[in-house]
Amino acid sequence: MRPLAIIAIIGFPLYYYVWHDLFPQTYENLPLRLIGSALFVPILFSGRWPERAKRFLPYYWYATIFYSLPFFFTFMLLKNNGSTVWIESALIAAFVLAVLLDWLMLMLNFIIGVGVALLVYCLTTDPIVFGATYPIHLAIFSFAVAIGVVANYDMDRVRIEQERAMLATASSIAHELRTPLLAIRAGASGLGRHLPSLLEAYSIAQQSQLEVPRVRLVHLQSMDGVLSRIEQEAIHSNAIIDMLLANARFTSGFSHGAVSCSIAQSVRNSLERYPFREGERQKVLTDLATDFSFHGSEMLMVHVLFNLLKNALRGMASVESALISIRLVSGPRNNQLLFRDTGAGIAPNVLPHIFTRFYTSPTGVDDASIGTGIGLAFCRDVMRAMGGSIECKSVEGMFTEFTLTFPRP
Repeated sequence: MRPLAIIAIIGFPLYYYVWHDLFPQTYENLPLRLIGSALFVPILFSGRWPERAKRFLPYYWYATIFYSLPFFFTFMLLKNNGSTVWIESALIAAFVLAVLLDWLMLMLNFIIGVGVALLVYCLTTDPIVFGATYPIHLAIFSFAVAIGVVANYDMDRVRIEQERAMLATASSIAHELRTPLLAIRAGASGLGRHLPSLLEAYSIAQQSQLEVPRVRLVHLQSMDGVLSRIEQEAIHSNAIIDMLLANARFTSGFSHGAVSCSIAQSVRNSLERYPFREGERQKVLTDLATDFSFHGSEMLMVHVLFNLLKNALRGMASVESALISIRLVSGPRNNQLLFRDTGAGIAPNVLPHIFTRFYTSPTGVDDASIGTGIGLAFCRDVMRAMGGSIECKSVEGMFTEFTLTFPRP
């Protein structure tokens, strides 16, 4: 958006000079061009918009594109009586429109933009002149846009199939990993029952000066608790696989129907079931006094919190004093869960993309550290399915805070 905004802010007034002074055309309009430049200024600084305003950025983007491409270029083409310069300009505008928009918005922008431009032309022009070549030009433009619609629609279908294939692969890998992990866990559990007796027998044999292979003391000490750690890691890996399967299978709907659930109970269940490593649970602080109900699935909400916990704990690994806080807030219009960690934070160039499916970053921050890019996309899809939303604000090196907003029942 920003590179295009820079081009538009400069280009609109610059081409007034080109077409008004260097190569004069029949009609020019500086106020219309200045409006086009002004519309792109907020987009140039969209990173500084308030959090509440950022949710409206896509709508503002579509409105700005609508004005600056189909409406403006069609209107100027009509006002200049279909001159060659403006026919070529309008074709370029149609090409840029096809590059920028998906197939549905491309079609709507073209149809509505041309229609509004015709209406404004008729209201501001006397006498109204439609050249004999206008239908030909319209047919050419319509063909170009139709090709763009078909191409963009086909690209969307390819992208969807790619996503399905990647999710199916992730699901298959997760299933394949379950069997060896279960075997490792069962083996560790079995050894854990007998290893103390074996170590005790070795100690008795040593004291009795029997001829047994010598085991160094450091190795004996390392065996103490190693099997429990292996079993704990297997449990942790199985929980991550469950999370991956939930992320891959969710397609924006509740398989067993939505029910009324307690958010405080969902948080408690998440903290009870999450496979924390040693010392991690103590870093999670909660304030669940302001409980509220949401209409959805407790199981999916637990997995949403699993994803946030997993990302936060990874981001906190390099910050010894980092903590996680989970707080519930009830308001007159909606309820919120605030999930905050004081870990490494998220880089400003990564933050706008963290909810994009399959987006990964080489920085290793938050969801990108796993390399799948589906965890936070899953969280977004679950919240949308419940009529809510999830937003994130972060300062690199200081904190990351996710705000989960739920509609009031």
